[in-house]
Amino acid sequence: MKNSILETTSKEFYLDNLLNQFQINNIDNFKSLKQDSLEQIRKLSFPTSQDEEWRFIDLRELYKHQFKIAKATKVTKKSIEDLIIPEVKANCIVFVDGLYDESLSSITLSPNDIFIGTLKNLPDIKKDEVYTLLNNNLNKKDIFSRLNTIGLIDPAVIIVSENTTIKEPVQLLFISTQQSSSSLVQPHTLLVAEKGANVSFIECYSTIENSHLNQDQINPYFTNSVTEIFLKDNARVTHNRIQLESNISFHIGKSNVTQDKDSFYALNQIDLGSRVCCNNIQICQNGSRTESCLNGLSILNDDQISCTKTSINLNHPNGMIDQLHKYVVDDKAHGIFDGKIIVSKLAQITNAKQLNRNLLLSKKSRINTKPELQITADNVKCSHGATISQLESNELFYLQSRGLSEANARHLLVNAFIREIIMKIPYKSLEQKLIKYIVSHTKQY
Repeated sequence: MKNSILETTSKEFYLDNLLNQFQINNIDNFKSLKQDSLEQIRKLSFPTSQDEEWRFIDLRELYKHQFKIAKATKVTKKSIEDLIIPEVKANCIVFVDGLYDESLSSITLSPNDIFIGTLKNLPDIKKDEVYTLLNNNLNKKDIFSRLNTIGLIDPAVIIVSENTTIKEPVQLLFISTQQSSSSLVQPHTLLVAEKGANVSFIECYSTIENSHLNQDQINPYFTNSVTEIFLKDNARVTHNRIQLESNISFHIGKSNVTQDKDSFYALNQIDLGSRVCCNNIQICQNGSRTESCLNGLSILNDDQISCTKTSINLNHPNGMIDQLHKYVVDDKAHGIFDGKIIVSKLAQITNAKQLNRNLLLSKKSRINTKPELQITADNVKCSHGATISQLESNELFYLQSRGLSEANARHLLVNAFIREIIMKIPYKSLEQKLIKYIVSHTKQY
């Protein structure tokens, strides 16, 4: 097997190759933030299996490629129309290879209720607040978040006005095009829900096939994304994160969520693509009576690797956490769940529940799971757990005795296992699209 770049050359050389592609000029609005990240990233190193937090994640395939900053490729509206959810009613902004494409985007909601766009068309009255939030370094201390910050150009921005309910969902569509060279794409999203605001948005990552390239001419790409969500007092945000990237791509995503008092945040996370995928979710409850609900589903086959890492910090009384993540793992695929809930001494009367359920479909499939509670408060109701199972032979026998083939019986049981998460998606058309995608891109169990 070919050795990885990090094994044959120094880590510094690999990092320098990436950093030398970025330029920080005097008119850059994020000059100070980028320079700080540039200084800090030199003190960090790319994670390997020798690092405790990454010991189950094999990133050697990622390090085999010297990625270059992607250049946007022109795509047509027709090529992405199946990726736009009908319920958004054209309120969709599209990024191609990390760059905003105005010709593919459409916004019909009133600008008095919600701003949807990028920094370039952000009203001046909002810019100071957005710059302050983007310059927040609190949850950007890992090397991948630092790399995203250094490459920050024109992030997606959504700001929902105070006491405004947005009935139609908003979609952010991030498209990566297949290219003949290994490319780096770094999306960055900022969402602010002002006091009493209520919004639902769909963050979707996918790829467009290149008809001009043969399969052996296509090189992997690397999506390194950061999403920052700020909920002010009494705000509600429903976040649907859908990852449908190419099965030869790499995807590392960081979601930072900050909640003020009486706010509600719900995440429905679906991971179906990528050769290697790692989602790092950090939630900080900065007020009392905050609620967070996390639902996740990862379906893996062949030799895919998928990791979900969560860190949820409760710092005030009457907080609530409800987390359920499911894995379906087939062939030689490998799933990793690393969940942590931290209940500080001030977070009394907390109700926290964390559960990871896993279904292994082959003898060579693997799962590593580590749900974790750290509690210093003494008046709480907290639970955590994990299950790892296979399809039950008696259940298969029962279904076959009722006339189903073995393949159909297995499919029915797997479908029942995943439907609990799929049904959390609040949009029927998206739910149906995901089911169709799962059927067409997975084995018939």
